Amino acid sequence: MEHIASYFPITDPTLIFFVVLLIILFAPIIMGKLRIPHIIGMVLAGVLIGQYGLNILARDASFELFGRVGLYYIMFLASLEMDMDGLKKNKNRAILFGLLTFCFPFVLTYYMGIGLLGYAPIAALLLGCIMSSNTLVAYPIVMRYGLQSKPSVTLSVGASMVTLFIALVLLAGIVASHQGGASWGFWLWFVLKLVFYCGALLFFIPRLTRWFLRRYSDAVMQFIFILSEMFLGAALAGLVGLEGIFGAFFSGLILNRYVPRVSPLMNRIEFIGNALFIPYFLIGVGMLINVRLLFQGGNIIWIALCIFLFGTLGKAIAAYLSSFMFRLPLVSGHMMFGLTSAHAAGAIAMVMVGMTFGNAQGEPLVDEGMLNGVVLMILFTCIISSIITEHAARRITLRDKEFAPDETDKDDERILIPVKYPEYANRLVHLGMMMRNPKLNRGLVALNVVYDDEKMRTNQERGRKLLEQVSHYASGSDVLMQTQVRVAANIANGIKHAFKEFDASEILIGMHNHANVSPRFWGQFHQSLFNGLNRQIIMTRIHYPLATLRRIQVAVPSRAQYEPGFYRWLERLARVTKILECRIQFHGRMDTLQMIREYIKNKHAEIRAEYISMEHWNEMPKLASTISKDHLFVVVTARKGTVSYKNALDRLPDELTRYFSGKNLMIIFPDQYGDDELLTMTFAAPQHTEEMSAYEALHNWIKNKLNI
Repeated sequence: MEHIASYFPITDPTLIFFVVLLIILFAPIIMGKLRIPHIIGMVLAGVLIGQYGLNILARDASFELFGRVGLYYIMFLASLEMDMDGLKKNKNRAILFGLLTFCFPFVLTYYMGIGLLGYAPIAALLLGCIMSSNTLVAYPIVMRYGLQSKPSVTLSVGASMVTLFIALVLLAGIVASHQGGASWGFWLWFVLKLVFYCGALLFFIPRLTRWFLRRYSDAVMQFIFILSEMFLGAALAGLVGLEGIFGAFFSGLILNRYVPRVSPLMNRIEFIGNALFIPYFLIGVGMLINVRLLFQGGNIIWIALCIFLFGTLGKAIAAYLSSFMFRLPLVSGHMMFGLTSAHAAGAIAMVMVGMTFGNAQGEPLVDEGMLNGVVLMILFTCIISSIITEHAARRITLRDKEFAPDETDKDDERILIPVKYPEYANRLVHLGMMMRNPKLNRGLVALNVVYDDEKMRTNQERGRKLLEQVSHYASGSDVLMQTQVRVAANIANGIKHAFKEFDASEILIGMHNHANVSPRFWGQFHQSLFNGLNRQIIMTRIHYPLATLRRIQVAVPSRAQYEPGFYRWLERLARVTKILECRIQFHGRMDTLQMIREYIKNKHAEIRAEYISMEHWNEMPKLASTISKDHLFVVVTARKGTVSYKNALDRLPDELTRYFSGKNLMIIFPDQYGDDELLTMTFAAPQHTEEMSAYEALHNWIKNKLNI
C-alpha cells in the first residue's frame, strides 16, 4: 500500500491533464445518474481528488492558471450574454438591489464576526467584504434554461457587478489602511485611476473591436482577439487596484453588442469555457475544501456555520425584499437569491490577502480558522445556490406560458431529412412533404452522412445514388430537394453540422429497424443527436405506406404546453392529419388537451380530433391494445432537464419495445430551449445523458437477484 501511495499525488503534467479530463468527462455522467447538479458534482470531484481527499492530484500552478481563467470566464459570459436593453431600463433597480445585497450581508457578517467570533474590527470588515460579494457559479443553469433575458436574472447579474465593485474598493482600502496609506491622496489617486481605466476601455475596445471584426473574418483569430480583450481588461484592473474578475466582467459588458448571442463566435466562446476552463475552476475550488474539518468538530464548524448562516441570511433578505419592492413574483426572488448567494475562489483570494497582514503582536490578521471556515462556506453556498437556481429556473419556465404563434408568419421552416436505407428513404421524404408548409413553397434538405474510413469512397457513391432517388421522388410532387453527401468521423456530429449550415428548423429521421446494426432501441447515434441538438427532432418507424393510415394517436406528457416547440409539432401533426384525412386522438392531461383543442379549433377546424384524458404517463402502455396496424402512434417526449421531462420517460425505450413492437411509431423531441439557443453547449447541460439512472440499475439488479 505504501508503494502505491508513493505515486501520489501525480506530478507529471500529462497525467495531471489526463486525470482532469477524465473527471470532466465522467463526473457529469455519474452525477446525472445520481440526479445531482453537475456543478456540485465538479466541486465534489475536486474534494475527492485533492490533498484533503484521496490526494490523487496536487493543486499546482495549472489549477491556479486554468482556475483563474475559469473564474474570469464565468463573469465574462454573464456580462457578455446580459440583456443590455433590460439592464438600461432597470439600471436603478439593479443598483438598488446591488446596494441591498451588499449591505445586508456586510452588516450582519461584520457584527457577527465581532460579537460571536471575537474577531478584530478590521478582520470582521474583511469577512463582511467576502460575504457581501458573490460569484455567479449557478449562471450556467440560467443559460441552460435560456433565461438570460429575464428581469430577475438581469437584476442579479447587474447587482453582482455592483457588489463586486464595492467589495473590491473596500478591500483596496483595507490593504491601504493596514499599510498606513489610506489618506485622501490615496483615495483621490484611486478614483483617478479607476476613471481613466473605465474611460480607456470604453473608448478603445469598441473601436478596436469594430476594426478587427470587419477586417478579419477568420474564426480562430476572432476568438483569440475577444479572449485577449478579456484578459487585457482583467490585467489592467489589477494595475488599478481591483481584482481581475471585475475587469473580465466590465470587458464583457463593453463587448456585449459586438458578439451576438446566436453566432459561431459566441458558440466558440461558450464551448471552450464550459468544456474546459469552468470545470477546471470548479475542480480547483473543490480541491481547496477540507471536508475532514467537519468531522473534527470544535471551533471550525462553529466558524463555518456562523459565516454561512449570517452571510446567506443577508443575501436572502436582500433578494426577497427587492423582489417585493419591485413587485416581482416570488419565484423571481428565488432566482435572485440563488444567483447572488454563491461564493467561490474570489472569497479565498480576499481572505488570503488578510493572511499576509499581522496585528500589533505580530499574529496574522486572518487566522487559519477563518480560512477553513470560508472554504467550507464556499461548499455550502455553491450547493444552496445551484439547488435554488435550478428550482427557480424550472418554476419561471412553467410560469411563462407561450401563446400560439401565427405559423404563416414564421418563416424559419426548413426540414432536414437524413437518409441511409433506400427502402425507407422515399417514405421519409413523403412524410416531410406532408409536414412542410406549402405557403412558404420551401423545399426539403436530404442528407447522407458516411464515415471517414476505408469504405468512404464506396459509401459516398451509394449516398449520391440514394440522394438522386429521393430527389426524383420529390420532383414528382414539384418539391425542390437540396442534397448533400457529407463525410464525418461521427454521424451525429455530421448531422448537427449540416443542420446549422442549412439553417434547418427541424430534423425528420428514420429509426433503425436492423438488429444487426445496433441492438439498442435508439440505434448508434440517435441519442447523441437529440441530446446534442435543442431543436425539434422527429423520429419515425413506419412499416406501411402513409396513405393507408387511418388514425393517428398522440401521447402528450403533462406540461408539454410550456415547451417553446409545443405549437411547432402540433402544427406538423395537424398538416399530416389534414392531408391523410384521418382521425387524430390526443391522450394527455386536461390542461394540456385544452390548449391543443383551442389551437386545432382556431387553426384547423376541419380536422376530426378527439381528446382523451390520460392523467398519468404510466397509463400509456394501456394504449397498445387500441392501436392497429393502420394507426400511427406518436409519442411526444422531452429531453432531460426540461420542463415536461419526467422520470417515467426513462422507461420509454423499454415500454415501446415491449408493448408497441411492430406498430407504426413516431417519437417527437420538441424545441425545448427556444429558437435562439441553437446548439448551445454548456457545462451545466452536457450533451450526454444516461438512459438509466444508478437507482434504476440497482433496483433492476436486486429485482433480478430476488426473482421478483
